[in-house]
Amino acid sequence: MRSGASGDAVTETLWSQVGGTPTFELIASEFYRGVREDPVLAPMYPDDDWEGATWRLRAFLEQYWGGPTTYSEQRGHPRLRMRHHPFAVTPDARDRWLRHMHAALDAAGLAPMHDAAFRDYVERAALAMVNRFE
Repeated sequence: MRSGASGDAVTETLWSQVGGTPTFELIASEFYRGVREDPVLAPMYPDDDWEGATWRLRAFLEQYWGGPTTYSEQRGHPRLRMRHHPFAVTPDARDRWLRHMHAALDAAGLAPMHDAAFRDYVERAALAMVNRFE
């Protein structure tokens, strides 16, 4: 909960409870460490923009979990389905994405309550991104 559209959090958020930006940086970095080596997912990213991809994921996840609103301030509304539409997000791509995200969450070592909430969210989000079934 925020004190306005982009104001400070008025309750302690998952973002602050798990350690803030350093934790989310770890998750995003570990995630892309796996994605860079994935033969299905890696081609979806420009070779010269892995740092940008890492920043976008970190900033999005931070904002979603109650951290800074930098993502929306710099990129506008997330519109995840629209932003992912140009890419073939098949069930195989979804499963690969989830494998790398779960590995990143394993590396973060969140407390069980936070880990369960995070994994529940990424499972639902990954399912919602599927846009092709070939």
